[in-house]
Amino acid sequence: MFFFTTTHLSRKSLKPTSPPIPFYPSIPTSKLRSFSTFATTHLTVPRNFRCYSEFSTLDQDKEVDMINLKFAVAREEIEMALESRDTVYFDEEAECARAAVNEVLDLFEGLLAKVSEKDKASLQRSMGLKIQQLKAELKQLDE
Repeated sequence: MFFFTTTHLSRKSLKPTSPPIPFYPSIPTSKLRSFSTFATTHLTVPRNFRCYSEFSTLDQDKEVDMINLKFAVAREEIEMALESRDTVYFDEEAECARAAVNEVLDLFEGLLAKVSEKDKASLQRSMGLKIQQLKAELKQLDE
């Protein structure tokens, strides 16, 4: 059993002002060990390695931004091709527009292949109409 005393400090001496308070440890002292008996003094902290098997949200957002940028470029290409419909430049402009649309479609299909089913449904809802619009505008070039 250990005893702790409370003392009143004075300039001349240390005198106990109350009787000793007994201290009973919750763990028997025979079960306590010194840290120096452990073989290693360093604790291993697991590192949080990124799981590359899952497509991260940040990567998905970057790809969506890239698709949106390419979508805007493809629409401009289609618009320029439609403006040059009755000129000698139409075939060249239409070919550039088709290439831009195909690039957007490939990026979108590639993104859908990388994400989970839940994210795929969300992407279809958020971007599906834009992709359909792009396909419809491309068909206008063939008319």
